[in-house]
Amino acid sequence: MRSLLLKAATSGALLEMIYLDCKGNISQRRIKVLSVNEESFRAYCHIRKQQRTFKTSNILSVGPVRNIRRGA
Repeated sequence: MRSLLLKAATSGALLEMIYLDCKGNISQRRIKVLSVNEESFRAYCHIRKQQRTFKTSNILSVGPVRNIRRGA
């Protein structure tokens, strides 16, 4: 997971993340990773429209943004 975050930080790729906050709330977010530390990382959250710090241990799932095509 750490390698994915580091790769996204250098490439500027968007990620989708399912995250568990300190209050036990689960949220799905689109993020752009800005920097990665040992136990946390800093990212721009497109849902909140601001930079946030996330704990790596609270990530439930993370991966590249998938483009879903709908219709005929």
